Amino acid sequence: MKKKIIIDTDPGIDDAAALAIALTNPKLEVAMISTVAGNVNVNYTTENAKKILDFFEKQTPLAKGNSIPLLKEYEDASLIHGETGMGGYDFPKSERSLLAEHAVYEMQKRILASTKKVTLVTIGPLTNIALLLNMYPEVKSQIAEIVMMGGSTIGGNTNSSAEFNFKVDPHAVQIVLNSGLDLTVFGLRVTTKALLTKKDIAELKTLGETGKMLYSIFSHYRGGDIDQAGLMMHDICTICYLLKPEIFDFQETNFEIAVSGPAAGTTVADLDNRYSIEKNVKLAVKIKEKQFRDWMLAEIAKLK
Repeated sequence: MKKKIIIDTDPGIDDAAALAIALTNPKLEVAMISTVAGNVNVNYTTENAKKILDFFEKQTPLAKGNSIPLLKEYEDASLIHGETGMGGYDFPKSERSLLAEHAVYEMQKRILASTKKVTLVTIGPLTNIALLLNMYPEVKSQIAEIVMMGGSTIGGNTNSSAEFNFKVDPHAVQIVLNSGLDLTVFGLRVTTKALLTKKDIAELKTLGETGKMLYSIFSHYRGGDIDQAGLMMHDICTICYLLKPEIFDFQETNFEIAVSGPAAGTTVADLDNRYSIEKNVKLAVKIKEKQFRDWMLAEIAKLK
């Protein structure tokens, strides 16, 4: 039976690869995509999602979400992802229509109308999801799980302690962590090891039009030295988990976030279970790196 999912995203370079696999895998039913301000502003993230849907000729409903975090001033990552967030490939201009209402309302409608529980996959800031849970708490009974990329227990990628997705809107993260729902978290401890090497990235060029597209936008990435360190596939870990969970090891733990001051966005996990009884997340703690790379390249090779 297909797993029914809604993807909340801010494409973004690795978001594009996650969407490519999710939209085309026969084991997943993508009921809707919602966009949020994150890597770049929500107008760009929405246009980028439209381009990915057009590229794969999918009619998946798409809704535009929040343009700013709940309380914190918005900071994007355009210095890393480029001004539009997904440059490097000549996508045709999209004429695709969006759903009429805000993404949060559109998610609520689809979740409540679904005959089976829906898994939310979040690969950007959690603004839309926090609004959904606060505005429409009745959806909780129809949510199977929230699978999110965010947070860190090994230091940050925006400053010394905070991961980007969670730093953009820490108040939203706090709402989700306190929701009582089943939460699976992929933080930097694992996602920084979900690497494509220089050789892997070069191989993408041989894997059809999808591989060429991904190679082009990966090459446009401005964060770090791809030739030396490779490229981290942060967001794809969420999709890999849905399809090949055995690639990861997990630990149930208590997970908290700082919402103010210079540490805003910093996450702390009680990995030794010394200070808390309640365990509110299933945290990814290990990844089988070669299996991940082999899986991802094999998935891309199946596409057009």
